[in-house]
Amino acid sequence: MKKMISRRNFLKAAALAGSAMALSACGGKSSANDKAAAAIVVDGPVEFPLAETITLTGTTSYPAGSESEPNNRTIFKRLEESTNVHIEWTAIQSDQWGDKISLNMSNPNTLTDFIFTADFSDSNLLRYASQGVVIPLEEYIDTCMPNLQAVFEKYPEYRTMCTDTEGHIWALPWIEQLGVDKTAIQTVGSMPFINTKWLNFLGLEMPHNVDDFEQVLIAFRDNADRIKSEFGIEGDIIPMSCIVNDGDQDPAILINGFGEGYGDQDKSRHIAVTNDRKVICAAAQPGYRAGIEWLHKLYTENLIDLEAFTQEWSTYVSKGKAGRYGVCFTWDVANIDNLTDWEPLPPLTADTTNITPYNGSFTSGFNRGRCVVTAKAANPALVCAWLDQMYIPIQSAQNNWGTYGEDDGFDIFEMSTNADGEPMLKHAPLGDESPVEVREAESVNGPLAVLNDYYDVYVTCPDDAQYRLDWIEQIYTPEMHNDYVFPNVFMSNEDTETVSELETDLSTYMNTCKADWIMNGMADGAWEEYLGMLEEYRLSDYLAIMQKYLDAYYA
Repeated sequence: MKKMISRRNFLKAAALAGSAMALSACGGKSSANDKAAAAIVVDGPVEFPLAETITLTGTTSYPAGSESEPNNRTIFKRLEESTNVHIEWTAIQSDQWGDKISLNMSNPNTLTDFIFTADFSDSNLLRYASQGVVIPLEEYIDTCMPNLQAVFEKYPEYRTMCTDTEGHIWALPWIEQLGVDKTAIQTVGSMPFINTKWLNFLGLEMPHNVDDFEQVLIAFRDNADRIKSEFGIEGDIIPMSCIVNDGDQDPAILINGFGEGYGDQDKSRHIAVTNDRKVICAAAQPGYRAGIEWLHKLYTENLIDLEAFTQEWSTYVSKGKAGRYGVCFTWDVANIDNLTDWEPLPPLTADTTNITPYNGSFTSGFNRGRCVVTAKAANPALVCAWLDQMYIPIQSAQNNWGTYGEDDGFDIFEMSTNADGEPMLKHAPLGDESPVEVREAESVNGPLAVLNDYYDVYVTCPDDAQYRLDWIEQIYTPEMHNDYVFPNVFMSNEDTETVSELETDLSTYMNTCKADWIMNGMADGAWEEYLGMLEEYRLSDYLAIMQKYLDAYYA
């Protein structure tokens, strides 16, 4: 009842802001189509295509440099043909999304029926829910979203992860299963790669401990002129490049072998779970300190890229494409250079050998806040029925990666058949194409589910995912000695707000110290001061909340 009152208040405010025009489609068009959509009675699954064309409004993002008009993308063209639903899109460039979507969500004149690529954090999701801007979806999922319901029935943990502490589902998820548990593709994000072409040229062996690794980097540095001459490289040789504190380009995986081996894989929360199910701050462990001091040693020896603390992704890639790196870090080295000349660097031993899997990874890729339906929607059941089409297996695969039969350009898929003669999307060879760039040109993302069960039935496993899965299973999984990761829990509104505030301060401070220490070293007493400041930023309170939810999850 409280949520319904909030929704009425929001709609009342919208009406005051601009009467009927405020709740009509973007661009000041009439609300006749809103009335037409509202007139369609939806009390169960909808049969598409509709008898008459209905227009809904949506907001989505698109990568810079790719198609900016969603309706020009083949996937959305086919969806309109198959559903007879036309979407009037508000499209926002991805690098401007955060600021612009916040403004749009606070202004009824710019609000659309649904936000397709919302990617809202838990705190934002619950804030919009409490304000009545987004609506609960659990009843619509049960009555008019059979495709998503089928996913939830098969994997009930996903419904649990989507449900808040009061029993509401405020958003539709993005789910991508590739591997399971310790073999899941998300267990290792920032993967280290080493240039085997340089190793072989210098007659070096693959390093397996931190001392040998350091000697390899020194050899790259000291033989820079020979390497440049042999391989025709323009620009300075860089023994090791990375982007400190930047997601998959951060070098934190190198310090997993120090101390007890926790490293610091979780770049936003800096936590790990011990084998006795205790939540700890990975960035406050003695091994973390030792690992950071070792990275500083590498930096003082001119083995780490001087731009590692400031460079943008585009700069990082351009230097990689020029063949200047001996070691780099990323999700897939094919985005930086090529597959032929590179191999994943094995886990390095210092005091131990360990790889801490990334938190939340055992249930594969999951985004709780991917898509929301707003209070503006005149017929939310119809909106949900259309969004449910995104969970059709063969549709989800296209939304996630790309499509087939494009008029021009590169196709991600060819339409093929599976062993039973049923339609199946077959990944086309990537050749020299960058996986990221091709997918950005074709995919639309949004809410979807790609399950392990779908491979070789509805879609083949992409080559770049398969070789990454192989790397993880063969190289990293055997050294994953942590049995637990922090799961994808949905906290209460109060705890979500508290955690969000604490996380911001803690993470900012930890990342600032990390970059400073790698570059400038750790002064006497700095570590003790750091631990004291973490307590000033209420680290103990933060860990207590995380522990509460971990205990509840396993209870």
